[in-house]
Amino acid sequence: MKTSEVVQAWGKILRGQQPSLSIEITKECPLKCPGCYAYDDGHLGGGTTLRSLTDRKGQELIDGVFEVVDRLKPLHLSLVGGDPLVRYREVETMVPLLLKRGIHVQIVTSAFRKIAAEWANMEHLSVVVSIDGLQPDHDVRRAPATYDRILQNIEGQNITIHSTITGQMMKQPGYLEKFLQFWTPRPEIRKVWFSMFTPQIGDSMPEILTREERLRAMNELLDLRVRYPKVDMAKGLIEQFATPPHSPEDCVFARTTQVLTADLKTKVTPCQYGGKPDCEQCGCIATMGLAAVAAHKLGGVVPVGLIFRSSIAIGETWRKWTEAEEVREPEPALKVLQ
Repeated sequence: MKTSEVVQAWGKILRGQQPSLSIEITKECPLKCPGCYAYDDGHLGGGTTLRSLTDRKGQELIDGVFEVVDRLKPLHLSLVGGDPLVRYREVETMVPLLLKRGIHVQIVTSAFRKIAAEWANMEHLSVVVSIDGLQPDHDVRRAPATYDRILQNIEGQNITIHSTITGQMMKQPGYLEKFLQFWTPRPEIRKVWFSMFTPQIGDSMPEILTREERLRAMNELLDLRVRYPKVDMAKGLIEQFATPPHSPEDCVFARTTQVLTADLKTKVTPCQYGGKPDCEQCGCIATMGLAAVAAHKLGGVVPVGLIFRSSIAIGETWRKWTEAEEVREPEPALKVLQ
């Protein structure tokens, strides 16, 4: 991230605004992945689920997204789902217009559909393809977005691969390296990211890592990042997996990112996972990346996180004051003159 972008983001925080926005632009997805948080019954807080919402299509979706973007003015926008490529015509129309507004755009997809050829060289556009482990596991979990279909649909692209490490993976020695051996030699792959599976409070699922598996995965990543340069994860980021933020209030990512679901109105809280995420077991790469920034000490003395929390407090005070000013009725002209 450039210094100018950091200054822009800090300015929005000081004004009580969130610099990042994530939109679940459709409720539809051709996949039925085990453990998918977006379709969990508690994702939207209970009562309402993603599949029960009325989402938008065509020009109505395009207009709705731009109304939100023009109102919130994010510096970074993630288009997620469902799968955004279910609405590929709308997304292909929106992307160049969003980039012209100076917004960094990230599209997270399963690559079940061919990715637009022109996206390969668009500056400030990131296409992230989710892959759940090695082919035998992935193809069962994520059909119809199988390895073979992904390889066809990413041809000629510059993509980032994102894989979520699960308990099942860590019970197979050398799993992560085998994954990298398959994907990193391919010219379409620009970066590789890993998260760790994040459960909801009270979950009991085979995807959940034990504490020992989590630390072992962390140590493997520290080694693999050196031997596989496409693993785009700094040492400090990886080390944050050992001590994730204890709550959404402590999470820089949750505090700086607003998430809207497919009706473009309902907020997903307290973070992208919705529901009641078990923060003690958080494995979100974005959370760890910003936690690493917060842990950095300026001049070796002042933690960036302290400055961030102070800026958040200032921004919230400023936002409340400006909102109060907007609703305050003006004094009648005659009374002012008297």
